[in-house]
Amino acid sequence: MIRVFCIVISLCISWGLIARDKKEFFPKKNLTTVGAYYYPEHWDESQWDRDLRKMSEMGFEFTHFAEFAWAQLEPEEGKYDFAWLDKAIAIAAKHNLKVILCTSTATPPVWLTRKHPEILIKNENGTTVDHGARQHASFSSTFYRQYSLKMIAELAKRYGKDSRVMGWQLDNEPGVRQDYNTDALLRFRSFLRNKYNNQIQELNKAWGTAFWSQIYSSFDQINFPLPSNWGQNPHQMLDYRRFTAYESASFLDEQAAEIRKYSTSEQWITSNYIPDYWAGHIGKSKLFDFYSYTRYIVSGGLGIGQKGYRIGDPMLIPFANDYFRPIGGMYGVMELQPGQVNWGTVNPQPYPGAVRLWLWSVFAGGSDFTCTYRFRQPIYGDEQYHAGIVGTDGVTPSRGGLEYQQFITDIAKLRKLYNPKAQLPAEYTKRKTAILHNVDNTWSMSKQKQTVEWNTDNHIQKYYKPLKSFGAPVDVVNEEADWNKYPVLIAPAYQLVDDQLIEKWTNYAKQGGHLVLSCRSGQKDRFDRLFEMPFGGKMVNLIGAKMDFFDLLVPSDPGTVQMNEKNYPWVSWGEVFTPDSQTEVWGTYVNDFYAGKAAVLHRKLGKGSVTYIGVDSSDGSLEKDVLKRVYALNGTSLMNLPQGVWMEYRDGFGIAVNYGPEAFEFPLNNKARIVIGEKKIPLAGVLVWEE
Repeated sequence: MIRVFCIVISLCISWGLIARDKKEFFPKKNLTTVGAYYYPEHWDESQWDRDLRKMSEMGFEFTHFAEFAWAQLEPEEGKYDFAWLDKAIAIAAKHNLKVILCTSTATPPVWLTRKHPEILIKNENGTTVDHGARQHASFSSTFYRQYSLKMIAELAKRYGKDSRVMGWQLDNEPGVRQDYNTDALLRFRSFLRNKYNNQIQELNKAWGTAFWSQIYSSFDQINFPLPSNWGQNPHQMLDYRRFTAYESASFLDEQAAEIRKYSTSEQWITSNYIPDYWAGHIGKSKLFDFYSYTRYIVSGGLGIGQKGYRIGDPMLIPFANDYFRPIGGMYGVMELQPGQVNWGTVNPQPYPGAVRLWLWSVFAGGSDFTCTYRFRQPIYGDEQYHAGIVGTDGVTPSRGGLEYQQFITDIAKLRKLYNPKAQLPAEYTKRKTAILHNVDNTWSMSKQKQTVEWNTDNHIQKYYKPLKSFGAPVDVVNEEADWNKYPVLIAPAYQLVDDQLIEKWTNYAKQGGHLVLSCRSGQKDRFDRLFEMPFGGKMVNLIGAKMDFFDLLVPSDPGTVQMNEKNYPWVSWGEVFTPDSQTEVWGTYVNDFYAGKAAVLHRKLGKGSVTYIGVDSSDGSLEKDVLKRVYALNGTSLMNLPQGVWMEYRDGFGIAVNYGPEAFEFPLNNKARIVIGEKKIPLAGVLVWEE
């Protein structure tokens, strides 16, 4: 089944049915465009014209329809009603608003779920999710996939050549499901047959089933790994996670292929993802034109300083930008918080200026569009307290709505100044850095963390945050990317490796790149098995040292690493090395029975270098200081921005943002001309300049 689907997709691409030349879906001269969700089915038809006219008057350039409207589009099985959507699209066009259409697969109609309850997700305990929420249908239900495509085909036939429709969003915030229904199990077994060439002994070897008498004689004997079962086979769990990611990605590809049968090449296809970097499905659909994400910043989390909870974590948006942009060379944000939300642990009012700050943060990373959820605050349903661009009266702009309007005005100003020949500053491009990411590593370590103190996401941020403080442009990339365009490549906690990857790392350094590796790297193969050699044995020739052992500490007895006579605390993970004669020791352990042993290593390799940071410091200060030394190797000048302040360049403009906790005077050079804001950036403030 899975192999057939892959063959069909390949043929479609080769025949030109779904091949996508890179098009200028969003003209460069416009810089970015801003839109808002609207649900005509939620409001009296007499209000549609007023609402969409108001949207246009506020400066929005597109809107978004039909995301959860399957019941309205197909009120009875096989009977479609597009008259209301036709009218809504016509009104939008009347007010110069382009339209994004959405497939409604997140909310199947009740007649479908009642007639075919087998499409509903089954929990581990055997209970079935019922109708009445969203995302309750199984991506692994063969019938649901087939029936969804019928509805999608009707949509695409009607609107696929409609010039008023700019693009398509597939599903809504498609996630990765742990679904235990019968179809899911059959598809999991099919996935494994395909992966292991229908040879059960290949699977037994990969999974190490000799352990605990787990040997299988048939793929039909394999069930799901259950979260409640203690001690589940880690290799089986890794393959199950790969399967669930594949299910999400392949369902979206099937939708994209169906739309492409009937749509013009001017209409683009994407979906909006919650940035769950550990889920594994983001970037795996092959038929998208680009990827977009959803981002809600203030919903109970903490930022910096006393009022940080009203502004949010300063790294949430830039990391999403840097993760999504490299997938297809462009990206957008389909849902950006417009104000107070209703579903967080605490739902405070955002700080004045915060909504505009988020818009500029999205723009700074290179986005082509930003859309907000939603234009009107709803008066019924589960999101009654979710703010909109206008309030419950449908007329009065919210504070967030006014900040969107201000951003749109700001962009109009920049459009007049846009210079297509503008170049990025040389000192900025020289800092360009890639972070290598593969979710398999996160999955592997989450199953066998070895210490409750380990957090993979936090570990990666100990490298990402310094880069933003340096004013470095960052791409989060995969193993297929061209690393040679990045002077520095960082691979944090890259646990699963093979000979090909190590060879590629080696060649990258030999050709002049500066490779930075961190603890927990190179310990296992791609099946999550330890190598039949001492820990770190695969990495010896690359890093120029042998690992003696690794240690894990308790918080009550932290350790210390010293580098350049400065001490750095650590608790979660530390690797102890014996370097060879050609390897420099940059950092050593201060205490315990391995005091004086190597913790941070550096060696020259060809025209470049390899640095290995064998310890996860408590506060990230060690990682930051090591990176400073790496950049100094080729004379790269770095900025020293305080926590919460970061900057980017795009399209001839510099953009700096301040997430707090106090005003900061940005170090502009003499050539800079301020376009928006002031040199001293207030809390939740923005500075834009051109050079």
